[in-house]
Amino acid sequence: MRRPRSIIERTRPEEIQTLLTPRGVIRHFLRLALTRTGANSGSFVLLNPSTGFLEIEASVGLRKGAGRTKLRADEGVTGWVATTGRLMRISDVRREWRYVPIDPRIRAELAVPIEIGSTVVGVLNVDSHRVGHFTRTHEQDLSQLAAQVAHWLAIGWEIEGFRQKARQLGTLVEIAQTLVSQPGLDPLLDGVVRNAARLMGGARSFLFLLTEDKTHLGLRAAFGDDPGLPQEFVIPVDESVFSVVVKKGKPLLVLDLAEEPYVHCPELRIGGQELRSVLAVPLSFVERVGVLCVCMAQRHRFANSEVELLQTLADLSTVAIQKARLLQQVMKIEEGLRQSERLSALGLLATEVAHEIRNPLTVIQMLFYTLADRFPEDPGVQKDVAVIAAKLRQMNRITEQVLTLGRSAQPLVEPISVERMLDEILLLIRHKLSAQEIQVEKSISTPIPFLQGDRGQIEQALLNLILNAAEAMPRGGVLGLDASVVERDGIAYLALGVRDSGPGMTQGEIESLFVPFLTRKAQGTGIGMAIVRKIMEDHRGKVEVDSAPGRGSRLSLLFPLAPP
Repeated sequence: MRRPRSIIERTRPEEIQTLLTPRGVIRHFLRLALTRTGANSGSFVLLNPSTGFLEIEASVGLRKGAGRTKLRADEGVTGWVATTGRLMRISDVRREWRYVPIDPRIRAELAVPIEIGSTVVGVLNVDSHRVGHFTRTHEQDLSQLAAQVAHWLAIGWEIEGFRQKARQLGTLVEIAQTLVSQPGLDPLLDGVVRNAARLMGGARSFLFLLTEDKTHLGLRAAFGDDPGLPQEFVIPVDESVFSVVVKKGKPLLVLDLAEEPYVHCPELRIGGQELRSVLAVPLSFVERVGVLCVCMAQRHRFANSEVELLQTLADLSTVAIQKARLLQQVMKIEEGLRQSERLSALGLLATEVAHEIRNPLTVIQMLFYTLADRFPEDPGVQKDVAVIAAKLRQMNRITEQVLTLGRSAQPLVEPISVERMLDEILLLIRHKLSAQEIQVEKSISTPIPFLQGDRGQIEQALLNLILNAAEAMPRGGVLGLDASVVERDGIAYLALGVRDSGPGMTQGEIESLFVPFLTRKAQGTGIGMAIVRKIMEDHRGKVEVDSAPGRGSRLSLLFPLAPP
């Protein structure tokens, strides 16, 4: 007696290729089931583990639209077969209360479960337009066919898994090359969220980075179809759904946001698009720096392989982020060193020049004043003498300023009454301010502590600021002087402010304000503000500048009330 040929022996060589894909297996065996049983129509139903619904994967002979039917796992004849793992043969569906009609022509049905291992993964259905069409022989044939389907479907899924992993690995290699080659942080972060959505098939993806104090998460990049993505979004870590990701370094999986109302996550509802399933993994490199999140528009149960895949992308991204940050720091340090070298060389050159000029200038001044006594009492001659004397004094003052900038003398610390010092400075320049029709507004908070510092140097710094403010108001204006205690970064400062109602400064002018010899004034060397900054550095303080075109300028000298 000849042994019956197996399915592989009866399959033509060109059909073998179709059996290596899950979809090919389903279609091939569905056609074979219809042929074996003489059925008019049939369907192959799979259980979707993410949604929990039975979905028609393929159908033949059913009315249009019937293929889109979805059943609960316990609904209808198909649901009963999937739940119990037992086949069902129905002679007349009109007498079966569990039957869910999807085609009015159907009268008889035969449904067998598809089991891989001990798990029912789907149901193979065949239908007939004739009552009592299916027999016990059809049951046996379809049961044998279902066993072969399960075998080939398992192989197809395994091969598909290998293919998917190969594609994902190739994609990860491409993404890694792209991320590492990005020099800037912002383009890098945009690339991370874009590739995360692409890799996982997500509708939206977000990247949050921890602030420096590790207490807040700030949205740094987002990707999705919705155009209303926010530019800035910051949320405390303790109030975020990502708290467990940041604090414990564990992935977060939410199957369905709509079914878990207790999950408070405004960070996932930004932009207005409805999201269902969420997967978030930590961005970690030595320490945790943020969160990478992918969201699905449809309910989706994430597999362990998907969690591992997104975590791998997050790890690669974190390395690239740290690299970009370090590169930014290196570039900033290099620029600072270049600027420091330029200023150092310029300062040395200026000091040498000032030394060479001051000696002959002193001799010229002595000889000039000796000769000036011999000039006749002619008004024109005396006017010229006065101009020459003023210019000599100006040249001497400039050389002294340059030499002061080059010296690093430590300030002589003494207690200073701020109110008395401001009154004395205003007394010195009252005529200049009056001549320019500049009104003075003075405001001193009470009580104001004594200022500890070198009075001569601080007066010089304030005088420079006041004279600069006066030059900004050649046709009059308001000069504001104030003193108060302020706090910056947890440190208390005594602030001395000088405000003018002049034209204000651009950002470029503010950046070059303290660079020596870059003045745009008609007179002067441009080292006055450099001297002010040096005086403040010697007092462990700093200068704050608040200015914009059209709204005047305010410069504040901040002296720490306690040693840093």
